[in-house]
Amino acid sequence: MAIDRSKIIEEMSKVRVIGNEEGLIPAFGVYVQQLPTDFWNEFTLRMINSVEPDLMTLCEGLLVDAAHQCGYYTGHGIITSDEWNRVVAPMVEKAPEDILHGAFAVFTAWGWADSEIVEIVPQEKMVVRAYNYYEADGAKKAGLNRPFAYMIRGVAAAFMDLAYGDPFPNGIYTYDCEQTKGLEVGDEYGEFVVTFGAGTAAKALGY
Repeated sequence: MAIDRSKIIEEMSKVRVIGNEEGLIPAFGVYVQQLPTDFWNEFTLRMINSVEPDLMTLCEGLLVDAAHQCGYYTGHGIITSDEWNRVVAPMVEKAPEDILHGAFAVFTAWGWADSEIVEIVPQEKMVVRAYNYYEADGAKKAGLNRPFAYMIRGVAAAFMDLAYGDPFPNGIYTYDCEQTKGLEVGDEYGEFVVTFGAGTAAKALGY
């Protein structure tokens, strides 16, 4: 693999984006909200604690879907950005697999999750491990003992969409992701398995 993960993390960690007066960061062709992780963990907790048990699957699907959409459009912005072309693109020898490895290095560099791909079966399957992620911190703080990494699930599926789905913007919901291990349930890392099939929220909502 030509991708130098440590170099990407080092270089992309230096990228600075300045928020505007509305608290938004115009970058990579999308708007990214500049809010602390505690805000998002609390938002997620309020959602899952406010629904009846029979609506939990739908609620969790919507949380994953929010991350799926964000990951799809933000991911596309990242891999077509000047920063990507400067740092990552020269390392890419085998597309789209090297692009996927590079995307998760950027994902790590910007503090979303210390994550990497441990297995790829082109067009069929991807396995991601995360060794540190803010959602696990939120679950532990709230005393939850259940999978809680909705953001990583959505983003992992979205990255696979970008790699193997129809050309942007028509490839979203090509893949789905399930969390099979988690720091928040006592495992030594989070594990996320992406496979071909409609996304979680898409299935729950029937689209």
